[in-house]
Amino acid sequence: MKMMRIIYRLRVLGTLLVGLIFALSVAHAATNTWIATGSLITARQGHTATLLPSGKVLVAGGYGGTYLAGAELYDPVSATWSTAGNLATARTSHTATLLPSGKVLIVGGVNSGYLDSTELYDPASNTWATPASLSTTRYGHTATLLPSGKVLVAGGAGSGGTRASAELYDPALNTWSAAGNLATARAIHTATLLPSGEVLVAGGFDSGTFFASAERYLAASNSWSPAASLTNTRYYHTATLLHSGKVLVAAGYNGSNLVSAGRYDAATDNWGITGNLGTGRYTHTATLLPSGQVLVAGGGQGNSAIPISSAELYDPSTNAWSTAASLSLARSGHTATMLPSGRVLVAGGQGSSGALASAEVYSPEQIFRDGFELQ
Repeated sequence: MKMMRIIYRLRVLGTLLVGLIFALSVAHAATNTWIATGSLITARQGHTATLLPSGKVLVAGGYGGTYLAGAELYDPVSATWSTAGNLATARTSHTATLLPSGKVLIVGGVNSGYLDSTELYDPASNTWATPASLSTTRYGHTATLLPSGKVLVAGGAGSGGTRASAELYDPALNTWSAAGNLATARAIHTATLLPSGEVLVAGGFDSGTFFASAERYLAASNSWSPAASLTNTRYYHTATLLHSGKVLVAAGYNGSNLVSAGRYDAATDNWGITGNLGTGRYTHTATLLPSGQVLVAGGGQGNSAIPISSAELYDPSTNAWSTAASLSLARSGHTATMLPSGRVLVAGGQGSSGALASAEVYSPEQIFRDGFELQ
């Protein structure tokens, strides 16, 4: 009888092991792939996407044949979208910043005119409010959450041309204050919060001129200081803070589709050259994966930003790029959001025949959480 119980338990264990091996093989087969998920309610490009504390993703504004005021929420559990109210003002080329309160601050942008208005989304009530306006209109600017909880808005363009000015939003007081001036007025640049609490602004564009210059914002003195220049002029590039604290700048445009990339070391104020991407692109996305790699997806090429579907992975350990699975649809001006599962949600964008409503999810080859490999 005892032997029978042992044999039975061994059979059960064997069955469990087979099931586990099968599950792992299926999970492995599904990695480095894109899988279609629920489509947006409204096709759009030039929108924003923000991961909320709940794990849902807020998409707001954009353009889809007309300027959009609608907002939507993506639920990764049900893989569906639901309405999230309407902005008071339709807009594109704005920014969206998650505040420590869990609310989302929308700043500036453009529709039939340049905007100085801001809006605040409250996930608890799924409603929008209108906080204090910027001191000046701006689009193509950057917005960075500082360790203090304030938001730094820098550069951009608007009425009167390209901006050198910067402003600080204080959520506690609902006020804007001056934050010094950039040495170079610029728009469509990048801004990255460094581990030191400083903000690195790099590249950009002004009146037909592309920039390689970079600057650092010093919160302690509310001032700007010069930083080492990029190796190439560029705008519509991406900047990603790596686990090492270095900043990866990738691709972009300066009259040509750029394949070059650089890695900024704040400690030495130096740009190191990385390997080149396989495909030049701009208006793409770049997402830091749990493994420490960076996923670059989609984008455009040429003066008209013709959408592409290819994707690439940057590995900081080898300082090189490799090919990743391609998107199911070519797209530019889309968004990419890291989900709590370690997967990446890509939504909307400009397709070959207009704005897209489709969305897809990327599963990396490896997903790590709390030091453990999940697959």
